[in-house]
Amino acid sequence: MTTASLLKIEHPPATLRDMVQERMRDAIIEGHFKPGERLVERPLCDQLGVSRTVVRETIRYLEAEGLVQILPGRGPIVALMNWDDARQIYDIRKMLETAAARACAQNMTKQRAQSLQAALRSLKNAFGSAETGSLFRATSQFYAEIFEGAGHHVAWEVVQRLNGRISRLRRMTLSCVERERSGQDHMQAICDAVISGDADAAAQAVTCHLKDTSRIAEHLLAAETDGKAL
Repeated sequence: MTTASLLKIEHPPATLRDMVQERMRDAIIEGHFKPGERLVERPLCDQLGVSRTVVRETIRYLEAEGLVQILPGRGPIVALMNWDDARQIYDIRKMLETAAARACAQNMTKQRAQSLQAALRSLKNAFGSAETGSLFRATSQFYAEIFEGAGHHVAWEVVQRLNGRISRLRRMTLSCVERERSGQDHMQAICDAVISGDADAAAQAVTCHLKDTSRIAEHLLAAETDGKAL
């Protein structure tokens, strides 16, 4: 599949800017645009079938998400990822997600348990989907249920601002076979612990998941850095 066929919007909806942002975000996360690759306005306009104004607004929006960098004399490129940035993201996630899992477990209701289980089913279905973007959206919805159940709305806003970079790391770690547990197993453990109302177990399940994925990310990013240095 070519980048042009991936990105082309044949029938622009009313929410055109949102659709363009989603397509561009997915293309970066899924690796159709590589780290360090220039994002040139004219080809993007042709591929997406939209104006330069929409493309420029999209690039600015993705810059705020940390997916795009603007380099003097070169313009916008797909942001590079390094372990120092990734480590900080995992540290932030650990603080916010363990707190949310604890609070959600303590506030658990029958209705919340049902909606969280439904989100987990959607997430498991997305693992078998050929569309990577659907997996990231399903994962985001699963965590949204936990943060909503915790009442941590401001914390969820912070996570959403990091979501593009979190999804890039998630794509990287999902492709690795050297995992102590699969992603589905981790999500099931988190869901079970939260629904049980055991706050300590919920926080531990989140910590275990992040420890596993951060270890993989550190290894893969170190390998990328070493490869570029050769």
